[in-house]
Amino acid sequence: MMRRANFRNENLSTVSLGAIRIGALASVLAVAMVAPVAAQTPYPGGTRTAPAPAVRHIPFDTRRGVFSFASGLEQSLPAVVQVTTLGSSRGPSSGENEARPVATGSGVIIDAAAGIIVTNNHVVENGRKFTVDMVDGRLVDAVLIGVDKATDLAVLKIDTTGLTQVSVADSDTLRAGDLAFAVGYPLGLDQTLTMGVVSGLNRSGLGDAVEDYIQTDAAVNSGNSGGPLLDSLGRLIGINTSILSGGGGGNDGIAFAVPSRIMLHVVGQLREFGEVQRGSTGAIFGSLNAERAHALGVSIVRGAVVDDVAPGSPAEAAGLQRNDIITRIQSRPVANAGSVRATIGIAAPGAGLTVTYLRGGRERTTSLSVERPVEARVILGTGEVQAFGAAFRDLRAGDGVSQSGVLVTAVEGGSIAAARRLIAGDVVSAVDGTRVADIRTLSDALNAAGETVELTVSRAGAAQTVVLGD
Repeated sequence: MMRRANFRNENLSTVSLGAIRIGALASVLAVAMVAPVAAQTPYPGGTRTAPAPAVRHIPFDTRRGVFSFASGLEQSLPAVVQVTTLGSSRGPSSGENEARPVATGSGVIIDAAAGIIVTNNHVVENGRKFTVDMVDGRLVDAVLIGVDKATDLAVLKIDTTGLTQVSVADSDTLRAGDLAFAVGYPLGLDQTLTMGVVSGLNRSGLGDAVEDYIQTDAAVNSGNSGGPLLDSLGRLIGINTSILSGGGGGNDGIAFAVPSRIMLHVVGQLREFGEVQRGSTGAIFGSLNAERAHALGVSIVRGAVVDDVAPGSPAEAAGLQRNDIITRIQSRPVANAGSVRATIGIAAPGAGLTVTYLRGGRERTTSLSVERPVEARVILGTGEVQAFGAAFRDLRAGDGVSQSGVLVTAVEGGSIAAARRLIAGDVVSAVDGTRVADIRTLSDALNAAGETVELTVSRAGAAQTVVLGD
């Protein structure tokens, strides 16, 4: 299966393949090898020719007389496996406890000695049993070590010998234009390799999650989920997780992978604790866009806006305020709120993050601590309420909403609110049947509620019920 990233998390079967034509690439490489181009640079009185740059390591197989990346990739292909998830399925069954295949995907071995495999959470979700089909024909049972819904990653363990593991590259060294190879078991086929380039970096905003994706045009289809994205040397740079589809359900040449930087942190946490232990800053972040940039009087559209700061939180101690615009975090450029959530999401509690932000048109820098989440379920801030990983504020005249209630302004990736599909833009009108008119009445109602809370929300003019709780 392959997760779609057009704001719906559903399975699909795709039929189009967007790989680069090898013949065209071979022609380009042949020209580059035979006739390096000398650069013409202007100078007073004419032009001069700069020495042609040296051509470095063109992958040409002299024995066969063909261009090929096989020598770098072949060592990693045995580490790519097919993952089958078995669980209860609808329809007739020959036994009450019989487990049937409910999902298939791909995975990659990153630790051969321990039998550790990385795949996607949506590949193993709702599974009772898991099997791994290796390229040498062996079929073995796997044990689920842990999952992390916020990054859509999962870790499986198999107990067998003769395994091959993939080498892992630092995804922070990637550049747009680098070659990228997706490996997996798409559309019911055996192990398949497709090629493209790194189309973009630091992609986020595809949903409420910890997102900092690698974008690629390597053909990724249903069944590629959980498989590796490799560089031209066969090293792991990311885990394929979703595609952006234009509506036809097929591959449109836009696919996303969780970078190895995030993958290594999540896998380490799952192996050590069985879950990912994340810290909190006490700030809720929203994405900067053209509309918000105009309202805030800034001429940029990339960044994360501080929507609210909890009293007594690390964000308040760092001096952050509402409407501050985060432009860099840990020296990494911030594209939107997902960039900030991704960095905070892999920071250990107690870590300090360097944050660069704009306030009143002036750039400032501060150190933001990441601490263990506050146990309080509901926090009433100066202008917003934070609860279950969501932020709520009073409705305003410019919101274009005629009913009474409070507006959901942001939902934190991996939170209870995100898991229960509460989304920014929802208008909450009641809590457990009690009407709420502002954030104070919302705070009182949430504090008075039990372990689970039933919210009545309006979404696109239609009333819905969202149940929050552990």
